[in-house]
Amino acid sequence: MINVTVWNECRHEKEDADVQECYPETIGGCIVEGLKPFGFNLTSATLDDPEQGWPQERIDNTDVAIWWGHRYHDELDDKLIDKLQQRVLEGMGLIVLHSGHHAKLFKRLMGTSCNLSWREAEGGERERVWCLKPSHPIAYNLPPQIELPLSEMYGEPFDIPDPDELVFTSWYQGGEILRSGCTFTRGRGKIFFFSPGHETFPIYRNPHIIQVLANAIQWSNQAHTSGWNMKNWGRPVPLEKGAPKQTYFKKPRKLMLAEKAAQKK
Repeated sequence: MINVTVWNECRHEKEDADVQECYPETIGGCIVEGLKPFGFNLTSATLDDPEQGWPQERIDNTDVAIWWGHRYHDELDDKLIDKLQQRVLEGMGLIVLHSGHHAKLFKRLMGTSCNLSWREAEGGERERVWCLKPSHPIAYNLPPQIELPLSEMYGEPFDIPDPDELVFTSWYQGGEILRSGCTFTRGRGKIFFFSPGHETFPIYRNPHIIQVLANAIQWSNQAHTSGWNMKNWGRPVPLEKGAPKQTYFKKPRKLMLAEKAAQKK
């Protein structure tokens, strides 16, 4: 069974009446409820939980993380982001939703600003999510396009690296488009960015959107843990007989600095 942590900032639900009305069970709670029929081991977490929702045991045991954040990205502790980034590199799947494009973790993994254009039109506007790769695992059991009557516009240019694969593109009523379903690989970890999901529209109640998330969980779950993690690997002894060997060993830089500091005392 895949261990899935649904991390939701969960401040809108405390501060904004329109979000409370749309998602009385919280955004994360709605996503968890929608995913229950798919047989995942689901855990909810929020920014205001102890350790910002990420105690070490949860970090270690999460196979796939779903991330929804918006106003309070900067509150995430940098040391926590270091730990989560390392888990992605080691193979934890990551699904970043909507305004999570500005999450510290996502920007760290992308290496860019992740800025885009946006418009929050009064009353919302129509979004059409087109599936560009119907044979892709994330596109399983989906129609050619998903119609969202009310959405927030996210548009190009979107400052991200070229995706490994572009699974979905969105068109908006105002004429803009966005690369709205993008996959990336970092180390052993698979990452999926999916843009639909404004907090005042019931997008996560759409069964097709939940199907996308369920598919993305299956896709981003690490297939196996054998082999090497992407770590610096000293190999003083070569594979081939007769090849030159490394006959000296440099001390690690941290050890050398510690020894120098001790000598000064």
